[in-house]
Amino acid sequence: MDTAYDARRARWTAAGTGTLLTLAGLAASLLRLTGSAPALVPGAYGCGAAVCALASVLGSRGHTRRALWLLVAGVMVMALGDQFD
Repeated sequence: MDTAYDARRARWTAAGTGTLLTLAGLAASLLRLTGSAPALVPGAYGCGAAVCALASVLGSRGHTRRALWLLVAGVMVMALGDQFD
């Protein structure tokens, strides 16, 4: 196996997943902001999106394990915020 290829694929996967979750969190935050949800809900989506953006940056720099845990934390923040809706 080519370890350089595996590392590059892991970086691209972490960066792509982080970007996708960031965009999803921002879109959900904007949708909840325009609705009648409490202010905590869009804030939680925004904070979760920020954590996922940080994970995307870390993943693109090769820190894929940290990026994975930050992606999990970001999604958990978004899910927790959704419980208040």
